[in-house]
Amino acid sequence: MPRVVVDVMLKPEILDPQGQAVANALPRLGVSDVASVRIGRRIEIEFAGEPDLDQAREIADKLLANPVIEDFTVRLVEADETAGARS
Repeated sequence: MPRVVVDVMLKPEILDPQGQAVANALPRLGVSDVASVRIGRRIEIEFAGEPDLDQAREIADKLLANPVIEDFTVRLVEADETAGARS
């Protein structure tokens, strides 16, 4: 069954202290070629019937993201794609 995935990220001009903390920790793990890290959220929405991208965009805009400081994308994925994203 297809699912709707909403990815929410801070806008590029907004500082990301969580991402900075991860980027600063990477050299201690021996990783030195990462220029920056940004942290976001992934939300999966499963509709009872056919996925409604317009309704998902409205949900994201009004409930899942703060449009003042965050951007979001909405996309349709197959169930096997969402399972692979978790591993």
